[in-house]
Amino acid sequence: MSSTKTIRIGNGAGFWGDQPDAPRLLAESGELDYLTLEYLAELTLSILAHQRRRDPDAGYVGDFPEVVRSLTHQLAIQPDLKIVTNAGGMNPLACARAVSRILDEADLKDIRVAAVFGDDVLPDLDELISAGESFDHFDDNRPFAEVRDIVTSANVYLGADGIVSALQDGSRIVITGRIADASLVVGPALFESGWNPDDWDLLAAATTAGHLIECGAQVTGGMYSGWTADSDFKLDRIGYPIAELSSDGGCVITKPNGTDGQVDLATVSEQLVYEIGDPKQYFTPDVVADFSRVELQQDGPDRVRVSGCRGGEKPASYKVSMSYADGFFGSNTLVVAGPNAVERAAACESAIRSRLERIDSVPAALEFEYLGCGDVVRGVFDRQDDPAEIVLRAAARDQSRDVIDRFLREFAPLVTSGPPGVTGYTGARPRSRPVLGYWPTTIRRERVQPEFTVRTAQEWCDD
Repeated sequence: MSSTKTIRIGNGAGFWGDQPDAPRLLAESGELDYLTLEYLAELTLSILAHQRRRDPDAGYVGDFPEVVRSLTHQLAIQPDLKIVTNAGGMNPLACARAVSRILDEADLKDIRVAAVFGDDVLPDLDELISAGESFDHFDDNRPFAEVRDIVTSANVYLGADGIVSALQDGSRIVITGRIADASLVVGPALFESGWNPDDWDLLAAATTAGHLIECGAQVTGGMYSGWTADSDFKLDRIGYPIAELSSDGGCVITKPNGTDGQVDLATVSEQLVYEIGDPKQYFTPDVVADFSRVELQQDGPDRVRVSGCRGGEKPASYKVSMSYADGFFGSNTLVVAGPNAVERAAACESAIRSRLERIDSVPAALEFEYLGCGDVVRGVFDRQDDPAEIVLRAAARDQSRDVIDRFLREFAPLVTSGPPGVTGYTGARPRSRPVLGYWPTTIRRERVQPEFTVRTAQEWCDD
Protein backbone atom coordinates (compact mmCIF):
# COMPACT_ATOMS: atom_id res chain seq x y z
CA MET A 1 0.00 0.00 0.00
CA SER A 2 1.40 3.38 -0.97
CA SER A 3 1.98 5.89 1.82
CA THR A 4 0.08 9.15 2.03
CA LYS A 5 2.03 12.21 0.93
CA THR A 6 1.32 15.69 2.25
CA ILE A 7 2.48 18.94 0.69
CA ARG A 8 2.31 22.45 2.15
CA ILE A 9 1.10 25.13 -0.26
CA GLY A 10 1.06 28.73 0.95
CA ASN A 11 -0.54 31.63 -0.90
CA GLY A 12 1.19 34.99 -0.51
CA ALA A 13 -1.00 37.17 -2.73
CA GLY A 14 -4.75 37.37 -3.25
CA PHE A 15 -4.67 40.16 -5.83
CA TRP A 16 -2.25 42.55 -7.55
CA GLY A 17 -1.52 45.11 -4.83
CA ASP A 18 -1.63 42.74 -1.86
CA GLN A 19 0.83 43.05 1.05
CA PRO A 20 4.30 43.24 -0.58
CA ASP A 21 6.15 41.49 2.27
CA ALA A 22 3.73 38.57 2.55
CA PRO A 23 5.43 36.24 0.02
CA ARG A 24 8.83 36.57 1.68
CA LEU A 25 7.48 36.18 5.22
CA LEU A 26 5.45 33.15 4.18
CA ALA A 27 8.42 31.53 2.47
CA GLU A 28 10.65 32.20 5.49
CA SER A 29 8.29 30.81 8.13
CA GLY A 30 5.85 28.54 6.34
CA GLU A 31 8.07 25.51 5.64
CA LEU A 32 6.50 25.39 2.20
CA ASP A 33 6.76 23.03 -0.72
CA TYR A 34 4.95 25.54 -2.94
CA LEU A 35 4.36 29.26 -2.78
CA THR A 36 1.45 30.45 -4.91
CA LEU A 37 0.72 34.06 -5.85
CA GLU A 38 -2.70 34.90 -7.27
CA TYR A 39 -2.72 38.31 -8.97
CA LEU A 40 -5.35 38.41 -11.70
CA ALA A 41 -8.90 39.72 -11.86
CA GLU A 42 -10.96 40.60 -14.94
CA LEU A 43 -10.04 44.28 -14.58
CA THR A 44 -6.36 43.40 -14.09
CA LEU A 45 -6.22 41.59 -17.41
CA SER A 46 -7.77 44.57 -19.16
CA ILE A 47 -5.13 46.88 -17.69
CA LEU A 48 -2.34 44.49 -18.68
CA ALA A 49 -3.70 44.24 -22.22
CA HIS A 50 -3.56 48.03 -22.47
CA GLN A 51 0.05 48.02 -21.22
CA ARG A 52 1.09 45.38 -23.75
CA ARG A 53 -0.41 47.36 -26.63
CA ARG A 54 1.84 50.27 -25.67
CA ASP A 55 4.91 48.12 -25.02
CA PRO A 56 5.29 44.55 -26.36
CA ASP A 57 7.61 43.73 -23.44
CA ALA A 58 4.98 44.74 -20.85
CA GLY A 59 1.62 43.23 -19.95
CA TYR A 60 2.60 41.18 -16.89
CA VAL A 61 2.35 41.92 -13.17
CA GLY A 62 5.21 44.36 -12.70
CA ASP A 63 5.50 43.69 -8.98
CA PHE A 64 6.34 40.01 -9.40
CA PRO A 65 10.01 40.32 -10.47
CA GLU A 66 10.67 42.36 -7.31
CA VAL A 67 8.89 39.68 -5.27
CA VAL A 68 11.29 37.16 -6.76
CA ARG A 69 14.19 39.43 -5.84
CA SER A 70 12.99 39.31 -2.22
CA LEU A 71 12.84 35.51 -2.42
CA THR A 72 16.26 34.77 -3.92
CA HIS A 73 17.77 33.89 -0.54
CA GLN A 74 14.96 31.45 0.22
CA LEU A 75 15.23 29.91 -3.23
CA ALA A 76 18.94 29.39 -2.60
CA ILE A 77 18.60 27.77 0.83
CA GLN A 78 15.35 25.88 0.13
CA PRO A 79 16.10 23.89 -3.04
CA ASP A 80 12.69 22.17 -2.93
CA LEU A 81 10.67 25.39 -2.76
CA LYS A 82 8.67 26.05 -5.92
CA ILE A 83 6.64 29.10 -6.98
CA VAL A 84 3.44 28.96 -9.04
CA THR A 85 1.79 32.21 -10.09
CA ASN A 86 -0.45 33.78 -12.72
CA ALA A 87 1.72 36.92 -12.73
CA GLY A 88 2.35 36.38 -16.44
CA GLY A 89 -0.95 38.10 -17.17
CA MET A 90 -1.02 38.97 -20.86
CA ASN A 91 2.69 38.25 -21.38
CA PRO A 92 4.07 35.21 -19.51
CA LEU A 93 7.12 35.00 -21.79
CA ALA A 94 8.23 38.55 -21.00
CA CYS A 95 7.60 37.95 -17.30
CA ALA A 96 9.77 34.82 -17.40
CA ARG A 97 12.60 36.83 -18.96
CA ALA A 98 12.33 39.59 -16.36
CA VAL A 99 12.36 37.07 -13.49
CA SER A 100 15.26 35.19 -15.03
CA ARG A 101 17.41 38.32 -15.14
CA ILE A 102 16.96 38.69 -11.39
CA LEU A 103 17.79 35.02 -10.81
CA ASP A 104 20.86 35.37 -12.98
CA GLU A 105 22.06 38.38 -10.96
CA ALA A 106 21.60 36.33 -7.77
CA ASP A 107 23.71 33.47 -9.17
CA LEU A 108 20.63 31.26 -9.48
CA LYS A 109 21.00 30.87 -13.22
CA ASP A 110 20.27 27.11 -13.17
CA ILE A 111 16.73 27.47 -11.80
CA ARG A 112 14.25 26.33 -14.42
CA VAL A 113 11.52 28.86 -15.18
CA ALA A 114 8.35 28.04 -17.09
CA ALA A 115 5.99 30.27 -19.03
CA VAL A 116 2.50 28.78 -19.51
CA PHE A 117 0.33 30.45 -22.15
CA GLY A 118 -2.35 29.74 -24.73
CA ASP A 119 -5.14 31.55 -22.90
CA ASP A 120 -5.06 34.67 -25.10
CA VAL A 121 -7.51 34.08 -27.97
CA LEU A 122 -7.88 37.71 -29.07
CA PRO A 123 -5.89 37.20 -32.31
CA ASP A 124 -8.00 34.14 -33.19
CA LEU A 125 -11.52 35.47 -32.60
CA ASP A 126 -12.58 35.65 -36.25
CA GLU A 127 -11.24 32.17 -36.94
CA LEU A 128 -13.01 30.80 -33.88
CA ILE A 129 -16.29 32.47 -34.90
CA SER A 130 -15.99 30.89 -38.35
CA ALA A 131 -15.49 27.54 -36.64
CA GLY A 132 -18.78 27.91 -34.77
CA GLU A 133 -18.02 29.74 -31.53
CA SER A 134 -20.70 32.36 -30.86
CA PHE A 135 -19.15 34.16 -27.85
CA ASP A 136 -22.60 35.43 -26.86
CA HIS A 137 -22.84 37.04 -23.42
CA PHE A 138 -22.89 34.36 -20.71
CA ASP A 139 -25.49 36.06 -18.49
CA ASP A 140 -28.02 37.64 -20.86
CA ASN A 141 -27.25 36.03 -24.26
CA ARG A 142 -26.57 39.34 -25.98
CA PRO A 143 -24.95 38.70 -29.39
CA PHE A 144 -21.19 39.12 -29.58
CA ALA A 145 -21.64 41.34 -32.64
CA GLU A 146 -22.56 44.19 -30.24
CA VAL A 147 -18.94 44.47 -29.09
CA ARG A 148 -16.85 42.53 -31.61
CA ASP A 149 -15.24 45.62 -33.15
CA ILE A 150 -14.28 47.13 -29.78
CA VAL A 151 -12.95 44.06 -27.94
CA THR A 152 -9.58 44.79 -26.30
CA SER A 153 -8.77 41.46 -24.63
CA ALA A 154 -10.05 37.87 -24.65
CA ASN A 155 -8.60 35.32 -22.25
CA VAL A 156 -9.63 31.76 -21.49
CA TYR A 157 -9.64 30.54 -17.89
CA LEU A 158 -7.33 27.55 -18.32
CA GLY A 159 -6.95 24.81 -15.73
CA ALA A 160 -4.04 22.99 -14.12
CA ASP A 161 -2.77 21.04 -17.14
CA GLY A 162 -0.11 23.54 -18.19
CA ILE A 163 1.21 23.82 -14.63
CA VAL A 164 1.50 20.05 -14.33
CA SER A 165 3.42 19.82 -17.61
CA ALA A 166 5.81 22.59 -16.55
CA LEU A 167 6.47 20.92 -13.18
CA GLN A 168 7.07 17.59 -14.91
CA ASP A 169 9.74 19.37 -16.96
CA GLY A 170 11.60 20.38 -13.82
CA SER A 171 10.37 23.95 -13.33
CA ARG A 172 10.82 25.62 -9.94
CA ILE A 173 9.04 28.81 -10.99
CA VAL A 174 5.89 28.47 -13.09
CA ILE A 175 4.46 31.69 -14.55
CA THR A 176 1.06 31.46 -16.19
CA GLY A 177 -1.38 33.73 -17.92
CA ARG A 178 -5.10 33.56 -17.07
CA ILE A 179 -5.90 30.31 -15.31
CA ALA A 180 -8.59 29.66 -12.74
CA ASP A 181 -7.48 30.82 -9.30
CA ALA A 182 -7.84 27.44 -7.60
CA SER A 183 -5.84 25.75 -10.37
CA LEU A 184 -2.69 27.27 -8.87
CA VAL A 185 -3.13 24.65 -6.12
CA VAL A 186 -4.65 21.89 -8.26
CA GLY A 187 -1.56 21.85 -10.50
CA PRO A 188 0.96 21.07 -7.73
CA ALA A 189 -1.49 18.59 -6.17
CA LEU A 190 -1.86 16.66 -9.42
CA PHE A 191 1.88 16.67 -10.02
CA GLU A 192 2.84 15.52 -6.53
CA SER A 193 0.06 12.99 -5.93
CA GLY A 194 -0.12 11.13 -9.21
CA TRP A 195 -3.91 11.34 -9.27
CA ASN A 196 -5.74 10.40 -12.41
CA PRO A 197 -7.25 13.35 -14.28
CA ASP A 198 -10.73 11.92 -13.62
CA ASP A 199 -10.34 11.43 -9.85
CA TRP A 200 -13.11 13.98 -9.41
CA ASP A 201 -13.40 13.86 -5.63
CA LEU A 202 -9.65 14.30 -5.19
CA LEU A 203 -9.59 17.14 -7.70
CA ALA A 204 -12.51 18.71 -5.82
CA ALA A 205 -10.49 18.48 -2.60
CA ALA A 206 -7.58 20.33 -4.21
CA THR A 207 -9.97 22.86 -5.73
CA THR A 208 -11.56 23.47 -2.34
CA ALA A 209 -8.12 24.03 -0.81
CA GLY A 210 -7.22 26.36 -3.65
CA HIS A 211 -10.43 28.33 -3.27
CA LEU A 212 -9.90 28.69 0.47
CA ILE A 213 -6.41 30.18 0.17
CA GLU A 214 -6.70 32.01 -3.17
CA CYS A 215 -7.73 35.33 -1.57
CA GLY A 216 -4.76 35.42 0.78
CA ALA A 217 -5.49 36.69 4.27
CA GLN A 218 -9.27 36.60 3.85
CA VAL A 219 -9.22 33.06 5.26
CA THR A 220 -6.86 33.93 8.12
CA GLY A 221 -8.89 36.78 9.61
CA GLY A 222 -8.81 39.51 6.98
CA MET A 223 -12.27 40.97 6.31
CA TYR A 224 -13.70 38.59 8.91
CA SER A 225 -17.20 39.81 9.77
CA GLY A 226 -16.76 38.98 13.45
CA TRP A 227 -13.66 41.14 13.92
CA THR A 228 -13.83 44.06 16.36
CA ALA A 229 -11.22 46.32 17.90
CA ASP A 230 -11.42 44.07 20.97
CA SER A 231 -10.75 40.84 19.07
CA ASP A 232 -7.96 38.58 20.27
CA PHE A 233 -5.94 38.98 17.09
CA LYS A 234 -4.35 41.97 15.43
CA LEU A 235 -4.12 42.73 11.73
CA ASP A 236 -0.73 44.43 11.44
CA ARG A 237 1.19 41.17 10.96
CA ILE A 238 -1.53 38.88 9.74
CA GLY A 239 -0.36 35.45 8.66
CA TYR A 240 -1.09 34.34 5.10
CA PRO A 241 -2.70 30.94 4.57
CA ILE A 242 -1.20 27.49 4.13
CA ALA A 243 -3.04 24.42 2.82
CA GLU A 244 -1.66 21.09 3.98
CA LEU A 245 -2.95 18.85 1.21
CA SER A 246 -2.64 15.07 1.36
CA SER A 247 -2.63 12.64 -1.55
CA ASP A 248 -5.74 10.97 -0.10
CA GLY A 249 -7.66 14.26 -0.40
CA GLY A 250 -7.28 15.38 3.19
CA CYS A 251 -6.71 19.07 3.79
CA VAL A 252 -5.91 21.37 6.71
CA ILE A 253 -5.97 25.17 6.44
CA THR A 254 -3.50 26.92 8.74
CA LYS A 255 -0.99 29.79 8.88
CA PRO A 256 2.62 30.21 10.06
CA ASN A 257 3.23 30.00 13.80
CA GLY A 258 3.76 33.32 15.52
CA THR A 259 1.78 35.40 13.04
CA ASP A 260 -1.35 37.42 13.73
CA GLY A 261 -4.78 36.61 12.40
CA GLN A 262 -7.10 33.69 13.05
CA VAL A 263 -7.97 30.40 11.37
CA ASP A 264 -11.15 28.89 12.75
CA LEU A 265 -14.51 27.57 11.61
CA ALA A 266 -15.88 31.08 11.12
CA THR A 267 -13.05 32.51 9.00
CA VAL A 268 -12.84 29.37 6.86
CA SER A 269 -16.63 29.20 6.42
CA GLU A 270 -16.78 32.79 5.21
CA GLN A 271 -14.09 32.18 2.60
CA LEU A 272 -15.67 28.90 1.49
CA VAL A 273 -18.84 30.68 0.35
CA TYR A 274 -17.03 33.72 -1.08
CA GLU A 275 -17.94 34.36 -4.74
CA ILE A 276 -19.12 30.85 -5.55
CA GLY A 277 -22.72 31.07 -6.82
CA ASP A 278 -24.35 27.64 -6.50
CA PRO A 279 -22.41 25.78 -3.75
CA LYS A 280 -23.42 22.44 -5.29
CA GLN A 281 -21.86 23.33 -8.63
CA TYR A 282 -18.69 25.37 -8.41
CA PHE A 283 -17.45 25.26 -11.99
CA THR A 284 -13.71 25.24 -12.63
CA PRO A 285 -11.71 24.08 -15.66
CA ASP A 286 -10.51 21.04 -13.67
CA VAL A 287 -13.67 19.79 -11.95
CA VAL A 288 -17.19 20.78 -10.89
CA ALA A 289 -16.87 20.91 -7.10
CA ASP A 290 -19.72 20.39 -4.67
CA PHE A 291 -19.10 22.65 -1.66
CA SER A 292 -22.44 21.77 -0.06
CA ARG A 293 -20.96 18.55 1.36
CA VAL A 294 -17.78 20.06 2.76
CA GLU A 295 -17.26 19.51 6.48
CA LEU A 296 -15.06 21.70 8.68
CA GLN A 297 -13.51 20.65 11.98
CA GLN A 298 -11.26 22.63 14.32
CA ASP A 299 -8.03 20.61 14.43
CA GLY A 300 -6.10 22.68 16.97
CA PRO A 301 -5.17 26.34 17.31
CA ASP A 302 -5.33 28.03 13.87
CA ARG A 303 -5.93 24.70 12.15
CA VAL A 304 -9.17 23.73 10.38
CA ARG A 305 -9.56 20.31 8.79
CA VAL A 306 -11.56 20.24 5.54
CA SER A 307 -13.23 17.02 4.40
CA GLY A 308 -16.21 15.71 2.49
CA CYS A 309 -15.17 17.25 -0.82
CA ARG A 310 -17.03 15.82 -3.80
CA GLY A 311 -16.64 16.53 -7.48
CA GLY A 312 -18.08 15.82 -10.89
CA GLU A 313 -16.74 15.74 -14.43
CA LYS A 314 -15.07 18.93 -15.64
CA PRO A 315 -17.14 21.21 -17.91
CA ALA A 316 -17.12 20.80 -21.67
CA SER A 317 -16.40 24.52 -22.07
CA TYR A 318 -13.95 27.03 -20.67
CA LYS A 319 -14.97 30.43 -19.36
CA VAL A 320 -13.66 33.36 -21.41
CA SER A 321 -13.10 36.82 -19.95
CA MET A 322 -13.29 39.62 -22.52
CA SER A 323 -13.04 43.38 -22.20
CA TYR A 324 -14.16 46.04 -24.64
CA ALA A 325 -13.78 49.81 -25.00
CA ASP A 326 -16.78 51.51 -23.41
CA GLY A 327 -16.10 55.26 -23.22
CA PHE A 328 -14.32 57.29 -20.54
CA PHE A 329 -14.53 57.92 -16.81
CA GLY A 330 -13.44 60.59 -14.37
CA SER A 331 -13.90 61.37 -10.68
CA ASN A 332 -12.80 63.89 -8.07
CA THR A 333 -13.48 64.93 -4.48
CA LEU A 334 -13.84 68.10 -2.43
CA VAL A 335 -13.88 68.42 1.35
CA VAL A 336 -16.57 70.65 2.84
CA ALA A 337 -15.99 71.34 6.56
CA GLY A 338 -17.92 73.18 9.26
CA PRO A 339 -21.57 73.92 10.09
CA ASN A 340 -24.21 73.01 7.49
CA ALA A 341 -21.67 70.94 5.56
CA VAL A 342 -24.36 68.99 3.71
CA GLU A 343 -26.08 72.17 2.48
CA ARG A 344 -22.81 73.65 1.28
CA ALA A 345 -21.82 70.41 -0.44
CA ALA A 346 -25.21 70.47 -2.18
CA ALA A 347 -24.45 74.00 -3.37
CA CYS A 348 -21.21 72.69 -4.91
CA GLU A 349 -23.11 69.91 -6.68
CA SER A 350 -25.69 72.40 -7.98
CA ALA A 351 -22.97 74.71 -9.30
CA ILE A 352 -21.23 71.90 -11.17
CA ARG A 353 -24.45 70.61 -12.71
CA SER A 354 -25.63 74.09 -13.74
CA ARG A 355 -22.36 75.03 -15.41
CA LEU A 356 -22.24 71.78 -17.39
CA GLU A 357 -25.86 72.23 -18.47
CA ARG A 358 -25.19 75.78 -19.72
CA ILE A 359 -22.43 74.59 -22.02
CA ASP A 360 -24.34 71.43 -23.05
CA SER A 361 -21.62 69.16 -21.64
CA VAL A 362 -23.41 67.03 -19.04
CA PRO A 363 -21.93 63.49 -18.99
CA ALA A 364 -24.23 60.62 -19.87
CA ALA A 365 -23.82 59.28 -16.32
CA LEU A 366 -23.15 61.66 -13.43
CA GLU A 367 -23.31 60.70 -9.75
CA PHE A 368 -22.60 62.65 -6.55
CA GLU A 369 -21.95 61.04 -3.15
CA TYR A 370 -21.92 62.77 0.23
CA LEU A 371 -19.34 60.70 2.09
CA GLY A 372 -19.68 61.13 5.84
CA CYS A 373 -23.44 61.10 6.06
CA GLY A 374 -24.10 57.53 4.94
CA ASP A 375 -23.75 57.46 1.15
CA VAL A 376 -21.00 54.81 1.13
CA VAL A 377 -23.62 52.26 2.23
CA ARG A 378 -26.69 54.16 1.12
CA GLY A 379 -29.90 52.71 2.51
CA VAL A 380 -28.16 50.49 5.06
CA PHE A 381 -27.74 52.97 7.91
CA ASP A 382 -29.69 56.07 8.87
CA ARG A 383 -28.45 59.14 7.02
CA GLN A 384 -26.59 61.71 9.12
CA ASP A 385 -28.07 65.11 8.27
CA ASP A 386 -25.61 67.36 10.10
CA PRO A 387 -22.07 65.91 10.10
CA ALA A 388 -19.15 68.21 10.84
CA GLU A 389 -17.61 67.55 7.44
CA ILE A 390 -18.44 66.02 4.09
CA VAL A 391 -16.30 64.58 1.33
CA LEU A 392 -18.19 65.37 -1.85
CA ARG A 393 -17.31 62.80 -4.49
CA ALA A 394 -18.46 63.12 -8.07
CA ALA A 395 -17.99 60.53 -10.80
CA ALA A 396 -18.95 60.71 -14.46
CA ARG A 397 -18.91 58.50 -17.53
CA ASP A 398 -19.42 59.34 -21.19
CA GLN A 399 -18.45 58.11 -24.64
CA SER A 400 -16.66 61.43 -25.23
CA ARG A 401 -13.33 62.05 -23.54
CA ASP A 402 -13.78 65.81 -24.07
CA VAL A 403 -16.98 65.73 -22.00
CA ILE A 404 -15.22 64.00 -19.11
CA ASP A 405 -12.21 66.33 -19.27
CA ARG A 406 -14.55 69.34 -19.12
CA PHE A 407 -16.33 67.86 -16.11
CA LEU A 408 -13.01 67.43 -14.27
CA ARG A 409 -12.24 71.15 -14.67
CA GLU A 410 -15.23 72.13 -12.51
CA PHE A 411 -13.77 71.26 -9.11
CA ALA A 412 -10.80 73.57 -8.52
CA PRO A 413 -12.77 76.81 -9.09
CA LEU A 414 -15.06 75.98 -6.18
CA VAL A 415 -12.19 76.42 -3.71
CA THR A 416 -12.47 80.19 -4.22
CA SER A 417 -15.83 80.65 -5.97
CA GLY A 418 -17.88 78.16 -3.99
CA PRO A 419 -19.35 78.30 -0.48
CA PRO A 420 -17.11 78.74 2.58
CA GLY A 421 -15.37 75.71 4.01
CA VAL A 422 -14.47 74.09 0.68
CA THR A 423 -10.98 72.59 0.77
CA GLY A 424 -9.14 69.38 0.00
CA TYR A 425 -8.31 70.20 -3.60
CA THR A 426 -4.61 69.41 -3.91
CA GLY A 427 -2.35 67.98 -6.54
CA ALA A 428 -2.77 67.89 -10.28
CA ARG A 429 -6.16 67.83 -11.94
CA PRO A 430 -7.43 64.24 -12.31
CA ARG A 431 -7.27 62.71 -15.76
CA SER A 432 -10.00 60.98 -17.68
CA ARG A 433 -9.51 57.25 -18.06
CA PRO A 434 -10.79 54.70 -20.59
CA VAL A 435 -13.67 52.54 -19.41
CA LEU A 436 -13.40 48.84 -20.14
CA GLY A 437 -16.62 46.86 -20.25
CA TYR A 438 -16.71 43.19 -19.22
CA TRP A 439 -18.02 40.47 -21.53
CA PRO A 440 -18.13 36.97 -19.98
CA THR A 441 -18.61 34.09 -22.38
CA THR A 442 -17.49 30.51 -23.07
CA ILE A 443 -15.52 28.48 -25.58
CA ARG A 444 -15.52 24.74 -26.23
CA ARG A 445 -12.63 23.02 -24.50
CA GLU A 446 -11.23 21.41 -27.65
CA ARG A 447 -10.64 24.83 -29.22
CA VAL A 448 -7.93 25.75 -26.71
CA GLN A 449 -4.69 24.05 -25.75
CA PRO A 450 -2.29 25.30 -23.06
CA GLU A 451 1.29 25.74 -24.18
CA PHE A 452 4.45 26.07 -22.13
CA THR A 453 8.14 26.83 -22.47
CA VAL A 454 10.70 25.78 -19.84
CA ARG A 455 14.27 27.10 -19.73
CA THR A 456 16.92 27.78 -17.16
CA ALA A 457 17.22 31.38 -16.05
CA GLN A 458 20.44 31.68 -17.99
CA GLU A 459 18.78 30.36 -21.15
CA TRP A 460 15.95 32.90 -20.78
CA CYS A 461 18.56 35.65 -20.43
CA ASP A 462 20.46 34.45 -23.49
CA ASP A 463 17.29 34.29 -25.61
